[in-house]
Amino acid sequence: MSAARAARGRGARAKPRAGSRNGAQARASRLAGLAFGAFLLAIAVGVIFALDLPAKASGAAGEAVGQAGFRVRGYEITGLNRMARKPIDEIVSAEVGRAQPMVDVQAVREKLLRFGWVKDARVSRRLPDILVIDIVERQPAALWQDRQRLTLIDADGVVLDRVRVDQMPDLPLLIGPGANTRTKQLQRLIDAVPTLKPQLASATWVGQRRWDLSFQTGETVALPESDAAATRALVKFANMDKSAGLLGRGLKRFDLRDPGKMTVRLPQAVESQASQAPSVG
Repeated sequence: MSAARAARGRGARAKPRAGSRNGAQARASRLAGLAFGAFLLAIAVGVIFALDLPAKASGAAGEAVGQAGFRVRGYEITGLNRMARKPIDEIVSAEVGRAQPMVDVQAVREKLLRFGWVKDARVSRRLPDILVIDIVERQPAALWQDRQRLTLIDADGVVLDRVRVDQMPDLPLLIGPGANTRTKQLQRLIDAVPTLKPQLASATWVGQRRWDLSFQTGETVALPESDAAATRALVKFANMDKSAGLLGRGLKRFDLRDPGKMTVRLPQAVESQASQAPSVG
């Protein structure tokens, strides 16, 4: 009798142990399922970010990611030196509040590239909630005056910004229609005459063909049309100025357009006296 009870007791105790094992396995299965689901979600989010295709991702999926904490809360701008920050703020602030996958970083970049100052722009996400804007600015190379408008330009002639006359930086002044596109050409020309370079006040692009150079001492040097001819003429003039001191003597204009010939225009007062002088003979 006691042996039967003992057997039944052992059987009764054995059943709970089997149920406990089954419950542990069920819980482990549920945890594994949750972990696998989270893993799949992480992969999906990674794919969305890696492909950077917010337009092709469904709005619902993007918002779901945003609700999970991947929503733009702010942004950082780096690389600004001369350009004003306000125009960039106006573009990027429109993205604040969007789910990260819904931000079209390429579209934001293209908007930024419309500004003359912006040579390049990189727009990236810093998870979970920050946009990073890295600006590469163009470098001012000259001033351009055309039809009473004064602007700052880079070496490629790209207009960067308007400039007030009383705030002109110490840069070469280019004058005339199309002069901005000839910045590099002028730079090469002036680099060939280092003794004249510091004395240059402005350069006027005449008739879309050639340069008139104006110097701080008041003289103008008219150059021939082609780059090679202009360089030869200017180098020869620089050598003559070094030996004879052509600049700073009150002369008005040196015309170098004819090869091997230099025509000098005297100040108006001297020309008037010469024309009034009695003839001899």
